[in-house]
Amino acid sequence: MSFQGDTFFVPIPPGEDELPYDDGEPMESPRHRKQMNLLIDVLELLWKDRDDVYVGGNMAVYFSELQARKNDFRGPDVFVVLDTVKRERKSWVVWQEGGRTPDVVIELLSESTEAVDRNDKMRVYAKLLRVPEYYLFDPFTGVLEAYALDLATMSFVPVSPAAGGDVTSARLHLGLGVRRGVYSGLEADWLRWLDREGRVLPTAEEQARAAEGQARAAEEQARAATERARTAEDEAKQLAARLAAYEQRFGKLPGGG
Repeated sequence: MSFQGDTFFVPIPPGEDELPYDDGEPMESPRHRKQMNLLIDVLELLWKDRDDVYVGGNMAVYFSELQARKNDFRGPDVFVVLDTVKRERKSWVVWQEGGRTPDVVIELLSESTEAVDRNDKMRVYAKLLRVPEYYLFDPFTGVLEAYALDLATMSFVPVSPAAGGDVTSARLHLGLGVRRGVYSGLEADWLRWLDREGRVLPTAEEQARAAEGQARAAEEQARAATERARTAEDEAKQLAARLAAYEQRFGKLPGGG
């Protein structure tokens, strides 16, 4: 606080327009970047009609002015905030967001970041941001780990996966599981969002392919129905011709009119 004469000035904390939002560290590999985009794009497509949720990735999350002044930040690879306003953001600044912090965080492990993801970030997400759900995924080994916040100790405890290795996000009412497939031209074991029945939530490209397949199937069904109708019509004409030939030779059949 400062003052000039009898007037006191309370310093205004910096916001997203003043704070750095790019830590200058790119994703570890093209696969890491594609995995991040896959998780974010599918949620944005799923919730395209909602305006109360925000999905971010590889962007700074600021939770204290001291942290901001020290320029001490590293953004989550993927995070989701519920009960907020959907709008474009440069970074997530907790004091600008009414104290809202991420509900779900996903970190993509690599050799250079695993120690930080398992220690420093884990501590910050649990004790300072109080993130309810934390997930770790290695895009190259395909290993998924799930953690839930223990409010008694303000630390993360492991969550046991289902028999097939899938886990459930209670906050998002969605599942997470590893599925083999092709995304952005690369075949790999991808971390995918799942619906309540365990079905993979599709990307826009997968939706388009499915729609094309359904359209082709409908065309084939229509073509088959047309062919059956044509065949039936031909058979009826042949039968009528045989009947006319018979009557011309032997006379009308009894009851034929």
